[in-house]
Amino acid sequence: MDHDFKGILYPARLPTFHRLPAPAFVSDLVQWFWIPEWDIEPGRSSRQQVLSFPASNLAVQRDVVELAGPTTRVSRQDLSGTGWAVGALLHPAAVPLFTANPAGLHDARLEISAPGLLAAVVQAMANPDGEARRAQAAGVVAGWLAEQLPEVSDEALLANAMAAMIAGNPELVRVEDVAEGLAVSVRTLQRLAKKYVGLGPAALIRRRRLQEAADRTRNHPEVDLAGVAAEFGYADQSHLANDFQRVLGFTPSSYRQNAGGL
Repeated sequence: MDHDFKGILYPARLPTFHRLPAPAFVSDLVQWFWIPEWDIEPGRSSRQQVLSFPASNLAVQRDVVELAGPTTRVSRQDLSGTGWAVGALLHPAAVPLFTANPAGLHDARLEISAPGLLAAVVQAMANPDGEARRAQAAGVVAGWLAEQLPEVSDEALLANAMAAMIAGNPELVRVEDVAEGLAVSVRTLQRLAKKYVGLGPAALIRRRRLQEAADRTRNHPEVDLAGVAAEFGYADQSHLANDFQRVLGFTPSSYRQNAGGL
């Protein structure tokens, strides 16, 4: 699976997109940096649709710094004109820096007052050297985050481990399995998920499964939809279709037909 595009429902519609690794000094706070840049001809727009694994993102654009909370459905954004964003996909450990209630930011954005950060990123992105500007901008955000949260608690690191285990292990299909893998109780797992993610561990497992099913539906047309459903633990094809319709707003068959379109 191409993890650069995991969760991106229509990769063919992407603007220029770069993903940068997080420096070691913020590796407990940031999973990676993502920087899209676009220049769309007048009168046209490009709709981006993403089925994210539940997490929060810090995003800097030309005129705003925002925290995007965990999503419970597909997120959509229409791009037009010329622009860019410098984003940090946050580990759960970074979330309490911005909010004590990430569940209150479901499918929402919170404007962050950080004028120094904004000015420094805008200056970095003005560099005509593309590779250099992206590295500089990501470095600015990394340095700012490290200043805000220089130490990460053991509890926060456990929350990181929880999210990583669920996101990275398709064989974990029950909350009890995750709790056992981390040597904690189910209640502790639920508390960590509430405090650091904003969605329960069962919701995280369901989202990972749907991400994988969507990826298989798009990239492997030779696998029939009943086979996709069986592979990812759905009771049957109808169950898969219901999950698609509830979260994505369309059926697996229509997604397969349209996933390569612009």
